[in-house]
Amino acid sequence: MKTGYVIRDQEKPHFVTATVVDWFDIFTRKTYRDTLAFFTLTLLFLNTVACNGGQSVETVKGIKKPETVKMDSVEKKTVSTIDTVDFNKRIRALSNSDPSGKWPVKAPYPLSGALLPYHRIVAFYGNLYSTRMGILGELPRKEMLAKLEGEVAQWQAVDSTVITIPALHYIAVTAQGEPGKNNMHRLRMPFHQIDTVINWAKPINALVFLDIQVGHSSVKAEVTELEPYLSMPNVHLGIDPEFSMKNGERPGSKIGYFNAADINDAIDILADIVRKNKLPPKILVVHRFTQGMVKNYKEIKTVPEVQIIMNMDGFGSKSLKKDSYVSYIYREPVQFTGFKLFYKNDLKLYTPEELMKFTPIPIYIQYQ
Repeated sequence: MKTGYVIRDQEKPHFVTATVVDWFDIFTRKTYRDTLAFFTLTLLFLNTVACNGGQSVETVKGIKKPETVKMDSVEKKTVSTIDTVDFNKRIRALSNSDPSGKWPVKAPYPLSGALLPYHRIVAFYGNLYSTRMGILGELPRKEMLAKLEGEVAQWQAVDSTVITIPALHYIAVTAQGEPGKNNMHRLRMPFHQIDTVINWAKPINALVFLDIQVGHSSVKAEVTELEPYLSMPNVHLGIDPEFSMKNGERPGSKIGYFNAADINDAIDILADIVRKNKLPPKILVVHRFTQGMVKNYKEIKTVPEVQIIMNMDGFGSKSLKKDSYVSYIYREPVQFTGFKLFYKNDLKLYTPEELMKFTPIPIYIQYQ
């Protein structure tokens, strides 16, 4: 099978004033070369410039400490053990009778209350400051939530063997073209925006994922800042290797990467949160659309407290996306898999029926 590369719809530098934070422009980035294929990345960045002597600011004005709110959440009642026979049956079904032996992946059984593989998660991705970073932020709240519920219903109708649940996947830290006051090339969203997304999730009992693009920072530093939110039962984590610039490059000038140690840092923090707060397992979504974005995948640890989803992220033709899924997700198994669909950039959206034929079957579906 010909190896394919998909084009990633990501964030370009955006310049906004200190008083107007919802104007965003889209630009075209230069062509990237990854091994044998050339492809173009459209990058959208949030970039804030404060009216303070022309100095860049690192965080959006109005940031505050997270509110200590007890959240409604999607939870299963905790029991002392899981039914291992049922669990094994479900993960074998997700493997779609893979003849290679790669799937299902051998890993420790999860703690009780695990969402996977008992649920399929259908998520809307984006940022509230941009209408161009995803469907979350593009549509008004009520319209967006109604559309999300419609997608959930379609998936539930196609696969009744699992419970399909909604999620809001919010970009909480965005990579930046400008260094900012700490020279980290990343912008942390104000906590009140995260509070807003969590409150939006309540009426439809949705999960919330907080996504980070580290720039010149680290996974450990950025995830640690979000611990108060990740301690909530319904809040989970996404990490994006594309903008992890380990050699001082400007985000957007090339595709970044995470190695296993970066991903294990996130796993360690999440596992500690689960243990300290006596929570069900957390879910970690890792974006990927090229070979080089994730290095040393065999060294990524699997633990009972964290469930890992490798999310095939990128847009293009159906055949190109499937080739990429096979090349990076299927051939380098970690634990569970996800698949991203772009309303505006995919040439034609895969249907739930079509994705159910993939090996392995994605358990996490993300719409941008």
